[in-house]
Amino acid sequence: MANSSAETVNTIGNRLLFALSILLIIAGVSGFYLLEMYDWYIRSLVLVICVVVGIAVELASSSGRSFIIFVKDSYREVQKVIWPTRKEASQTTIVVFSFVLLMAIYLWISDKTIEWIIFSLILGWK
Repeated sequence: MANSSAETVNTIGNRLLFALSILLIIAGVSGFYLLEMYDWYIRSLVLVICVVVGIAVELASSSGRSFIIFVKDSYREVQKVIWPTRKEASQTTIVVFSFVLLMAIYLWISDKTIEWIIFSLILGWK
């Protein structure tokens, strides 16, 4: 069964915009390497311009507009998150570090006990 929530590029216009954006980005990267005779800042400017225009072209398509809507919705959801206070974050951090320290001590004791049993009692090594 097909995933109905998966977004596909379904119109010719969207496909052309997507292809154009990919071609612009490829042209920018290619131009950066093919324009060796120019200074690095001119080559970098060509790259940045092509990538920015490519992204702008893609954002003009329906999938780009959906992406913008998704980003705005995500930002709104992040604003709804109730972040812990400094005191809560500090207390949680202390609890986590304490647990890690206790587990480290427990594992060290277990390791040394097993080492003592194997090497001293079973193998007889001193």
